Amino acid sequence: MAKDAKPAEEGAEVAPKKSKKLLIIILAVVLVVVLAGGGAAFMLLKKGDHEEGDEEVAEETAKPKKKDKKKDAHAAPVFVNLDPFTVNLVPETGDQYLQVILSLELEDAAADPQLKALTPKIRNNITLLLSSKKASELLPKEGKEKLAEALKEEINSVIEPPKKNKKGETTPSEGPVKAVLFTSFIIQ
Repeated sequence: MAKDAKPAEEGAEVAPKKSKKLLIIILAVVLVVVLAGGGAAFMLLKKGDHEEGDEEVAEETAKPKKKDKKKDAHAAPVFVNLDPFTVNLVPETGDQYLQVILSLELEDAAADPQLKALTPKIRNNITLLLSSKKASELLPKEGKEKLAEALKEEINSVIEPPKKNKKGETTPSEGPVKAVLFTSFIIQ
């Protein structure tokens, strides 16, 4: 009987060892599944935060604030060269013409595509403005400075048309052109 009791006890000992191994395997599988789910959730949330951050950066880039413009004052200027203009001036002492080459100083490079898209209208308005001048108006330095300011206002009004307020008055809007520079100015 003693021999019979030992095998029964051995069988009892073997059964708990198997159930411990099975329990450890089940816990390991559950742990792996939980860790994998947690890792996937972390990656998805991290990816979602990155996308939101990218949208905020895109919004900030699309609409720069005036404060940012002051900070960018030390940035390198952006210049756009226009093709030469040759126009007849208003006659005073016979036929006279003006040949001028302009460079435009822009606030930032983002305005360049818009400027290029509106080039035909800008060239038309500049030609009309230049051909309405007399040589005697343009010869002194002050005349050239007034012309440069008038050209700047004309170009900015094409790019960003003036808006009307509630009273019906037009308020000029500041456009992307900071200055009009003459690279060549010939009157004959």
